[in-house]
Amino acid sequence: MLTLPSHAAHFLALGWFLACWIGYSYYAEWRGRDTACLASVLHLYRQDWMRRLLLRENRIADASVIGNLERNASFFASSTLLILAGILTVLGATDRAVSVLADLPLVQPATRSISELKLLGMATIFVYAFFTFSWCMRQYNFASVLIGAAPMMGERNVSEIERKHFAERAAQVISLAAHQFNQGLRSYYFGLAMLAWFINPWLFMLTTTGVVLVLYRREFHSKVLQVMVFTPTSVEPPSDK
Repeated sequence: MLTLPSHAAHFLALGWFLACWIGYSYYAEWRGRDTACLASVLHLYRQDWMRRLLLRENRIADASVIGNLERNASFFASSTLLILAGILTVLGATDRAVSVLADLPLVQPATRSISELKLLGMATIFVYAFFTFSWCMRQYNFASVLIGAAPMMGERNVSEIERKHFAERAAQVISLAAHQFNQGLRSYYFGLAMLAWFINPWLFMLTTTGVVLVLYRREFHSKVLQVMVFTPTSVEPPSDK
């Protein structure tokens, strides 16, 4: 069995964690450019949404949808602050937290400095999540302004090219906001994986790998993705029998 000094194992696990998170983020963005995934398919739906918005006189429903999306980001931003408060509270009582964890099975003993590093790592993740969700909220605010500024259907001084460009820009702003929301959710996924670090660095590495596999499957091979890329022409007409 592979044996490493205690500190080396912890830093190896932390390096693997960062490599998986950063590496998967870049991979998902790169792969999504030419492969159907949740982000790319939803962007196409947002473009259709904005084109249809320009054909409606009443945009109350559209503004309501944007408000609902913004509230989702607001909920996570508020929850992140509560999580941060809890982490900082535990940071002030590190010795007591370490003594409680020491009685659990499979827990690898760690020094106070390593335990504080773990807590600071979790705090850093959720600080990043808060900034991500708050930026997401602001971008949804921008999208609501764009919907308010959308040209009306009967305006004669707006050309079709201008309408097309407006729909593309509005869809892009909403997709950027959704991208930030997705990044914030990934922070929660990887933050939960970091909980395994308090038990064992090897379990931490295994859990991190599992999170990457879950994210990959959901973004590129989930059933909901198959439904959204579903084409009606592929369905045979119902039989009379």
